[in-house]
Amino acid sequence: MKGPGSASKVTYVTLAGNEEANAAYDRAVAAARGSLSLTYSNWIDGHPVGSSRPMDDDRSPIDTSVIVARFPKGTPADVSAALEGARRAFPAWSGRPWQERVAVLRRAAETISSRMTELAALMSIEVGKNRLEAMGDAEESADLLRYYCDQIESAGGFETPLARLLPGEDTRSVLRPHGVFAVVAPFNFPAALAAGMAGGALVAGNTVVFKPSSEAPLTGLRLYEILAEAGVPPGVFQFVTGGGRELGDAFLDERFDGIVFTGSKEVGLDLYRRFAKPWPKPVIVEMGGKNPAIVTRHADLEKAASGVARSAFGYGGQKCSACSRAYVAAEVYDEFVGRLAEAAGKMTIGDPTERTVYLGPVISAKAKATHQAALSEARRDGRIVFEGKVRDDAALARGHFVPPVIADRLPDGHRLWRDELFVPFLAVGRVASLDEALARANDTEYGLTAGIFSRDESEVRTFFDRIEAGVAYANRSTGATTGAWPGVQSFCGWKSSGSTGKGGCGPWYVQQFLREQSRTIVRDEPAP
Repeated sequence: MKGPGSASKVTYVTLAGNEEANAAYDRAVAAARGSLSLTYSNWIDGHPVGSSRPMDDDRSPIDTSVIVARFPKGTPADVSAALEGARRAFPAWSGRPWQERVAVLRRAAETISSRMTELAALMSIEVGKNRLEAMGDAEESADLLRYYCDQIESAGGFETPLARLLPGEDTRSVLRPHGVFAVVAPFNFPAALAAGMAGGALVAGNTVVFKPSSEAPLTGLRLYEILAEAGVPPGVFQFVTGGGRELGDAFLDERFDGIVFTGSKEVGLDLYRRFAKPWPKPVIVEMGGKNPAIVTRHADLEKAASGVARSAFGYGGQKCSACSRAYVAAEVYDEFVGRLAEAAGKMTIGDPTERTVYLGPVISAKAKATHQAALSEARRDGRIVFEGKVRDDAALARGHFVPPVIADRLPDGHRLWRDELFVPFLAVGRVASLDEALARANDTEYGLTAGIFSRDESEVRTFFDRIEAGVAYANRSTGATTGAWPGVQSFCGWKSSGSTGKGGCGPWYVQQFLREQSRTIVRDEPAP
């Protein structure tokens, strides 16, 4: 970790025993709670912009009586002004040597690392992440910026000499930025996904109009401030908050040159269909998953139970990579389900800023209602194998707390096998063979992540060859289907999980923000 002076990096699985990081986080939480309920602005062309409308209250899902911050309700006029400003800023930013853009973003990454615990504390309060998830999110955002800078550097700014047909010719392939990108970020990784999407666009030379999730605007503002402090010029990175269809439609303005979005399939597909006008433009959308884990009779069941439980219930299942389906060999089904319930039963529910708490609240009353509906349907149509307990506590009653749930005996084709829920709910099914498990795992419109637990190498090879998912894991006890890191796992969605087949965290991401130009110069040959 580069924050409180330790040499080790805090990821989503490396906080245990790091007393320095835990103490720094506790101090940061106390400081964050002392600066809540302030009023902030949008930022356009480097200037604060308010709104004539009533302000939006950004409330904590831990305790909805707590107002984290107040932000303007952005309007289509705000988006239009930000877009025009970004267009004006584009020539100078894209015209700077790529080495200068890289230097700016590397400074931002170092600032994020140095402020990791501050950002993590804010995320815990604003979106309900436990300290492990929140610190991992902050450090990943810094590493994403570093990794995308590495991609530009290793490619020499994406300028490549090509062959010659005639004497005197000099031809090169040059990747050039498109212009202005809309960047629309989700609540669940409010630092990492925002920084990754915006960083890919910026380091490539594009300018950005950034809209954070309306459930995480303050974390988004901190990213804006850090980039500005690092040297991103006014107008290059614009900041507009708000929500609703009217504001969302403003990001379909044909003056945008591209859009990058992470969120629901419904919104992502709508953007994909409606954005590209008057000609095709980059539409980079990541749209979630219904991610399966397969447990064969050759699995290490302790490792499998840990991996599935962590993946299904980490951050309340509010990850597009969360495991929501498990297909288990009949020979080990009962033992595995027992171990899985035992692992889930050890997950403490409560205020995620507390060190012993694993599972905080879901993000909203809507998410809580989704969980309650799934639980009711599972009781009616299947069997509840495990249901955690939210303690009867007045403080927890003010937040969006729900228990982890494991259900089985759901009929094939039931919506709980099919719909992405984004809550801590796992459906488990018994299978007779690996072939059946793979067929059921692939029977989904999504194709984001998948995992297998088996000590049989041939089963693992078969899984990798036949699974229809962009991110595949074998025997991962820290997360059956979760846990990507920049430069370690590419995070790419197939089918309805993504639009490009090239993932964030991976080696082909930055090129999506660029377009190719072939440049041929014919030089005069010297006279004989």
